[in-house]
Amino acid sequence: MDVALHIFTYCLLLGALVGFLAGLLGIGGGLIIVPVLIVLLPSVLNDSSLLMPVVLSTSLAAILLTSISTLLAHQRSGNIPLSFLPPILGGIAIGALIGGYFADVINSDHLKLFFGCFSLFMSLQMWLGAKKADNCPKALPDYSKPSLTGVGAIVGTLSSLLGIGGGVMLVPFLTSVAKLDMRRAIGVSAAGGFVVSAMGSIGYLSAGLNTTIALPSWSLGYIYLPALLGIISLSLLTAPFGVKMAKVLPVKVLKRFFAILLFVVGSKILIT
Repeated sequence: MDVALHIFTYCLLLGALVGFLAGLLGIGGGLIIVPVLIVLLPSVLNDSSLLMPVVLSTSLAAILLTSISTLLAHQRSGNIPLSFLPPILGGIAIGALIGGYFADVINSDHLKLFFGCFSLFMSLQMWLGAKKADNCPKALPDYSKPSLTGVGAIVGTLSSLLGIGGGVMLVPFLTSVAKLDMRRAIGVSAAGGFVVSAMGSIGYLSAGLNTTIALPSWSLGYIYLPALLGIISLSLLTAPFGVKMAKVLPVKVLKRFFAILLFVVGSKILIT
């Protein structure tokens, strides 16, 4: 089997899972996409230095396209509180630029340690908070716009450095600190993932088009098209299904599902 077709086939299965989780939990899917692509893509690269740029740019491009489907589905379900979006998305956009600027300065091991510990802490917080899920306020909480912008900037910075959509950071904050209803937090997170992935994709695409290193066939800048097409082919279909499940499942179940995901992600980061 041709290597590109082999990768495309595996990414079809990957995309089905990523799309469902994006719709269900409001995560971009980068924490799932990146490890898989790190395993799959070395077979098509002639230079090992290209691995992470190609992996991260392909992941962000996939998150961007999947998040469009997710956003539309959440909007139709009434899960996106528009008043929350401007301050958070503005902060995320600023943070994504900051993260891109400092990408070569911050020690990646320290960053991974922080993120791993953060994930485990928020996993515990989300699991314990699930007991109070039925008491979540239906009205939008009154939360200052500067605070939302500041949190958005932190999420955007870390997301751009890690090549993820930021949902695993934003959803726990919105539910535990900002006291936003779980389903609305997932909708806001989906919008945040769109902003992070859009800015990251543009940056990586531009850098890849100007690189002097030979890229593999079927590449657009640093984006490896067979992997991208494989992921989005099914993720665009399964994302709306995930949104429907988020609307049906009890908030307690959603929170505990998210807590388990955070625990797995945090443990994997700290162990590897």
